[in-house]
Amino acid sequence: MTTRWLTPAEQRAWRSYVAAASLLEDTIDRQLQAEAGMPHLYYSILAMLSEAPERQLRMTDLAEVLKITRSRLTYGVTRLANDGLVRREGCPTDRRGHVAVLTDEGMDVLERAAPGHVEQVRTALFDRLTPEQVGQLEEICASVIHGIQGDGPGIQGEDLPWRRRSS
Repeated sequence: MTTRWLTPAEQRAWRSYVAAASLLEDTIDRQLQAEAGMPHLYYSILAMLSEAPERQLRMTDLAEVLKITRSRLTYGVTRLANDGLVRREGCPTDRRGHVAVLTDEGMDVLERAAPGHVEQVRTALFDRLTPEQVGQLEEICASVIHGIQGDGPGIQGEDLPWRRRSS
């Protein structure tokens, strides 16, 4: 098989993406640590649960939504449960499964953290883009997601993070 090296334009785009993604994640994480005392992942867990019916999701479904390994999710949910922000319960439809449930205290913490988080996301990302670029960003990200987890060539089956047996 012949290596398909990146073109100079692709290399510049790749490096820009990696740098931007790293800086954006660091900026958001630092803001949430400073203002809410939690990392971005924990905020994301609370946010996804807040949007779910009855503020609860099966752990496997939550891992898929967050695009993380089950072990990483289990660690985060355990930490949030220790703080009383989430409860972990047995799944009523699958004896082997578990459900993460956002507690009232967790919802209160999320509601207090959300304004600062949204402002940081807006300042770090969206205030720098035109409306056309926002649409392009969504289209590009959706294309990458579909290419990796969709029907096209890419990572399939057990190779997706939320399906891995271990991290």
